[in-house]
Amino acid sequence: MPKFNANLSMMFNEVEFMERFAVAAKAGFKGVEFLFPYAYDKNQLADVLRKHQLEVVLFNTPPGDWNAGDRGLACDPARVNDFQEGIAKAVDFALALGCKQIHCMAGLKPRGVSEEKMRETYIANLQFAGRELAKHGLKLLIEAINTRDIPGFYLNTSRQALDIMHYAQVPNLSFQYDIYHMQIMEGDLAPTIEKHLAQIGHMQLADTPGRHEPGTGEINYAFLFQHIDRVGYKGWIGCEYRPATTTEAGLGWIKPYLK
Repeated sequence: MPKFNANLSMMFNEVEFMERFAVAAKAGFKGVEFLFPYAYDKNQLADVLRKHQLEVVLFNTPPGDWNAGDRGLACDPARVNDFQEGIAKAVDFALALGCKQIHCMAGLKPRGVSEEKMRETYIANLQFAGRELAKHGLKLLIEAINTRDIPGFYLNTSRQALDIMHYAQVPNLSFQYDIYHMQIMEGDLAPTIEKHLAQIGHMQLADTPGRHEPGTGEINYAFLFQHIDRVGYKGWIGCEYRPATTTEAGLGWIKPYLK
């Protein structure tokens, strides 16, 4: 049976962030993920995780200045120092929170930079991050994001991500397969998951259109969950969706899996 974790940046927004851990645990979740922990005290976060017996499955590397439009730094040759500082910060939080894997955001394509230079920078940064995370037994993830939600994002398809992984040759690097993004960009979900299962370190979900909970859109999640079980995926699936109404009202789909 698939195991699902709650994305606290998108779910349970009816309460403040630090209160979401309690309501997620009450709803039956054993794991959580979120976009960024850096605005919060890591020791306070660790305390609330222990209190509610929750595992942090995933968070992202620092994105740069999110409010100014940054969506990661890894492909930008002018931001290598910032990227490396961000990796140190991410590792520090991961160790404090007991998180075993970190998603490295590729970032937006910088203007005036060739595709060759972006690729070279991205691979070099992944190699650096992989080495730093490996010192602590941590895993590194990369994710392809659709061109509609984040226009200009560097990484857009599973084929591109897997090609980068092949040339980067980072032993602790895996693919974060987001079902929602990949349905928009390429479809063919079940065969892609099965073919590349060994390279997939984490999954995320939402339905499309709307990016709401499973059952609100076009993806046949009942079939897909059975397929994911059948092919032997053992990792977490992060619920990275925006509830169509309230979080609690939209949890009917997951109740059989949280027993």
